[in-house]
Amino acid sequence: MAQKRKQSYYDFSLVSIIVFLLCFGLVMLYSTTSYEAQLQGVSPTRFLRSHIIGIGLGLTAMFILSLIDYHVWKRFTALAYVMSIVLILLVLSPLGKSAKGATRWIYIGPLSFQPAEFAKIAIILMMAYLIEKNARALKNRKIMVMVSMMILVLPIVAIIKVITNNLSSAIIVFGIAVIMIFVATPRYDIFVIAGTAVVGLVGLFLYNLDWFLEISDSFRLGRVMAWLEPENYPLNEGFQTLQGLYAIGSGGLFGKGLGNSIQKLSFLPEPQNDMIFAIICEELGLFGACCVILMFLFMLWRFMVIANNAPDLYGSMLVIGVMAHIAIQVILNIAVVTNTIPNTGITLPFISYGGTSALFVTAEMGLVLSVSREIKV
Repeated sequence: MAQKRKQSYYDFSLVSIIVFLLCFGLVMLYSTTSYEAQLQGVSPTRFLRSHIIGIGLGLTAMFILSLIDYHVWKRFTALAYVMSIVLILLVLSPLGKSAKGATRWIYIGPLSFQPAEFAKIAIILMMAYLIEKNARALKNRKIMVMVSMMILVLPIVAIIKVITNNLSSAIIVFGIAVIMIFVATPRYDIFVIAGTAVVGLVGLFLYNLDWFLEISDSFRLGRVMAWLEPENYPLNEGFQTLQGLYAIGSGGLFGKGLGNSIQKLSFLPEPQNDMIFAIICEELGLFGACCVILMFLFMLWRFMVIANNAPDLYGSMLVIGVMAHIAIQVILNIAVVTNTIPNTGITLPFISYGGTSALFVTAEMGLVLSVSREIKV
């Protein structure tokens, strides 16, 4: 009876929050894209239907993965790592396609996806495996082991950045690896030193920004200038940021009401992607935005509960990796929308438009649920 009860355990709290965020995302997506779809001469539900396909596939993958013993994935760690690199390199082949100035997608017939999304899962699997195998070494020779682990991570980060010009995904992949090592390492002095050095370099860069602008015409430096003074670039780099801030400010405490956004009427570029949080603020106000943030915090709390009660280190690290992914992406997306950091084009998990993102982020939930099923109750 005890064994039967153990096998039937399922974290329905986490499932509930996943379903809620997905349904909320569908409502906001329709509200955000119906006008733009009609301008393009297609059905108002065109974006919605495309997104539902990704969610349907993701939920199916989540359910299947949740029923599979997560230890099975140890055998496929190296394969997933190599596949992630191969898939990213395929964007340079005839299967790759450019859109909006970047080549990040692979098209196979009518289907398309971003290989960088698969790389995030591959890094989670690889880091969880390496940390479990080197758990004792992390206590005694932690610097050497940490460097060895990051040597395997950096090629994927570099390939994502150079091949697909997708800095945001490269940052997320790197951040996942760093957070997983940080959690697994008993001493944090090296992270304090590294963090201080990074903050110092960023401060030095911003202090000498004028000099960097003189020697480089990189569009990313333009984004930094638009972040610092968006009102000075109202027609180019700062346009999207300003329109997003107008949406947030005009929403007030309780918003204009669902479907009543003004900025989505061709004022805010690509509102269904990385700027959908601005539409949430405009239509639902500060109250609605805080509710969305609280829902994500509740999800992260459930991740922590599962990670703390996981039966082994490997399962715990898998959950920590997924938690790191969601946390980084949510924080960076909201920071970009509120102009806290320069624009990096990061979507809001479960809510922003994108079939590939919805598929893989929902599939990751299957790994977490698989770990939760092994918790003894």
